Amino acid sequence: MSLLRLGTFLLFACSAFAQSAPNDISALKEAVAAAQSAGDNAWMLMSAALVLLMTGPGLALFYGGLVRHKNVLGTMMQSFAMMAIVTLIWGVCGYSLVFAEGSPFLGDLRYLFLNGVGAAPNADYAPTIPHLTFMVYQMMFAIITPALIAGAFAERVRFGAMVTFSTLWLFIVYFPVAHMVWGKGGYLNPFLGGVVPVFDFAGGTVVHITSGFSALVAAVMLGKRRGYPHEPMKPHSLVLSFIGACMLWFGWFGFNAGSALAASSLATSAFVATHFAAAAGAVAWMIAERLHNGKASALGAISGAVAGLATVTQGAGFVTPFSGALIGLIAGFVCFAMVIIVKIKLGYDDSLDAFGVHGVGGLMGCLLTGVFATNQINSALKLPNGSPAPLGWVDGNAAQVLNQGIGAVIGIAFGVIGTIIALKLTGLLTTVRMEQTDEASGMDITLHGEEGYLFED
Repeated sequence: MSLLRLGTFLLFACSAFAQSAPNDISALKEAVAAAQSAGDNAWMLMSAALVLLMTGPGLALFYGGLVRHKNVLGTMMQSFAMMAIVTLIWGVCGYSLVFAEGSPFLGDLRYLFLNGVGAAPNADYAPTIPHLTFMVYQMMFAIITPALIAGAFAERVRFGAMVTFSTLWLFIVYFPVAHMVWGKGGYLNPFLGGVVPVFDFAGGTVVHITSGFSALVAAVMLGKRRGYPHEPMKPHSLVLSFIGACMLWFGWFGFNAGSALAASSLATSAFVATHFAAAAGAVAWMIAERLHNGKASALGAISGAVAGLATVTQGAGFVTPFSGALIGLIAGFVCFAMVIIVKIKLGYDDSLDAFGVHGVGGLMGCLLTGVFATNQINSALKLPNGSPAPLGWVDGNAAQVLNQGIGAVIGIAFGVIGTIIALKLTGLLTTVRMEQTDEASGMDITLHGEEGYLFED
């Protein structure tokens, strides 16, 4: 009798477990998905904050220390203004023009005023975080890009003209190129229906090539600072620039590792490759400087780190750590040559070397990504049979270097032609260059009515 009761009990328990198990498994899956979403969202919000930190205080301090003391506030104000102005433009229509579906070259206006951008994820871009988080993260890239260009014409352009030019440049250059590379259906997007597959993990083409080559055009069109190169125009505070460069290095982890769009192993890989590239760039620049003039300077070290960071940006999520280090090493030597040798020989006045570091570094990074990209790091691109597609030359896909070159040419063309158009239009709307007496007095007093340093007895 006891055996019968025991058997009945066991049968009942098994039946109850069989009925409840699917519900328990379903609840467990939901809990795991919720935890993943919370973790990814926390990482992406932090990454967005890190990228914003790159503009202010990072770039503001870096650029601010490199100019003469009479222009420190005016230079820092340019970065700060982009934080405010681009935010509003992005929310009104910029995000939609970049990430909404439309043509291969520009998105439509379905997300105008952030319509439809809320808590639910956008599965096309980032399926584990709110659409609003993805939007605000991408906003930070749009903020820093025109701020980088300002380094080329530092100390000689009126504030209103800089704001007007930057606004026009966003619409003519940044929004189309960003859509082509990152937007669904974009012409260069390898993951979402593009025609030419160009790998740009975190903005080598979108940010650095466009801003760097635009900087060169702006520097040439606007002319040299009065007195350049005969009068000394040394940085007034390398301490500020040093602090700014360290903040840029710190913030760049959000820039590159955050572009994984999840708290994943891919984010870790991009984080490590970024760090190795920055270190190698700094070492390479110091070696080149030591060989060139016998001393390794603080300015050279921080310039090399930024060069390494800018150059690895395109491939950070596609290359191994030591490929990243090699990319940084190449960047340090080549960007040093551009800034210290080529610029002087050609005679253009790229005040803060936006072209020499970001333009040249971005171009090298674009091409080197075609060499070193490997599906060992990023297996998101699949063959028809479902296996990971070969990415770069190291995977046996040498043709990717050509694809990267096509992407670079398109980025350069938009940057060059778009900058010419934007500057011409700006000149029709307002006075661009400061008057000779205003330039001699400095941007701080002339444009803003205040001084960065006011020492009184």
